[in-house]
Amino acid sequence: MTAPLTPPHQQPPGDDPWQTHAGATAPGTVEEGPAMKKELRDAVVVALAVTVAGVALGLLWLWLAPKVPLIADDKAVFLKDTEGEEAIGGDGTFILLALGFGALSAAAVFLCRRGGGIALVVGLAAGSLLASLLAWRLGIWLGPNQDVVAAARAAGKGVTFDAPLKLDAKGALLAWPVTAMAVHLGLTALFGPRDPDPVWQVPPLDPGPGRPDTSGL
Repeated sequence: MTAPLTPPHQQPPGDDPWQTHAGATAPGTVEEGPAMKKELRDAVVVALAVTVAGVALGLLWLWLAPKVPLIADDKAVFLKDTEGEEAIGGDGTFILLALGFGALSAAAVFLCRRGGGIALVVGLAAGSLLASLLAWRLGIWLGPNQDVVAAARAAGKGVTFDAPLKLDAKGALLAWPVTAMAVHLGLTALFGPRDPDPVWQVPPLDPGPGRPDTSGL
């Protein structure tokens, strides 16, 4: 008497190689949850650090921007030097400084996080724009009095005083983020990690009849 055979359509539990445990991770599968959280956390850190760097830009802009001398009489306030270029020097100084800060911030982010990623680039762009806004408002706040009439009265008739610091070309606020994106993209393209080249397996040639097989040499 022989033991009953198991029907081919009914396999014992656990013997089916295609069944996977519920919630188990397949071999070779990379969990994307922790990696995505880390990338988002790095992006937030980069955005905050770059934004804080805007304080340095604002202080340098206030220090290096050329002063615009004004003078007042009993009726109005005038430019002391009508042919001077100090009036547009504030915009140019801000743009030049922003270009330098954009390049430095992009290089620092690339050196700290060579892997890059979309979230990191977005954090760099957002932080650069916020830094420009912070530098602009900080320079104006710490600069000469924005109330020209009150400043003229405080200085007195015929006494030279400085015009308020201002940024006429608001497009200068984009100098930092645009430069940061361009420099980071260039560094990533030149020095960023690259995927390994595929290895092609070439099958040995058939020596054909009457020819020695040299594939093992």
